[in-house]
Amino acid sequence: MDIKIKNAELETVIGVKSVVPQHELPEFAFAGKSNVGKSSLINAMMNRKSLARTSSTPGKTQTINYYRVETDLNEYYLVDLPGYGYTKASPESRISWGKMVERYLKASKSLKEIFLLIDIRHKPGENDIQMYDWIISKGYRPLIIATKLDKLKKNEIPKAIKQISDTLGINKDDILIPFSSETKQGREDIQEIINSFFEEAANG
Repeated sequence: MDIKIKNAELETVIGVKSVVPQHELPEFAFAGKSNVGKSSLINAMMNRKSLARTSSTPGKTQTINYYRVETDLNEYYLVDLPGYGYTKASPESRISWGKMVERYLKASKSLKEIFLLIDIRHKPGENDIQMYDWIISKGYRPLIIATKLDKLKKNEIPKAIKQISDTLGINKDDILIPFSSETKQGREDIQEIINSFFEEAANG
């Protein structure tokens, strides 16, 4: 089912010292390494070219960005968390980003799910594994989005997915969605996962 986006806008931006806002609407957060394609994914999800600003400079995003989304079925926030693992960032910056993400994950009362983005072309690194384990420790079901799918040949995809699954220790019940911001493959799968939370809430 293709869910139609009626409106999408960047509503709130918070920095290291900002108070985490509390919303009545549900929040769905996107975490991932710098330059993994979070902004491109958000733009693809919203059918917009530049709602979320993409950058050729990894580690540039140092804020948490809240995008308010209104569809033909429901309303919610997509939350873009700062990218981690940028080696050229100063130690102080890496620590402050980590604290900001941790503070958000602890403080948000509307967070329903965390999507962890992994570049399908590469084996998950130590930072990816740490984030994956941390998400599980906070009681969320693992939802992995393997980005940049269009960068691989079709026959390379199964091996790449297995590498991500094996490295992170994903089990058969966990969800891994191959995704391309170019072809939009995987977009509908992510939409359906978000919509499933509303269906579960409606059914009590």
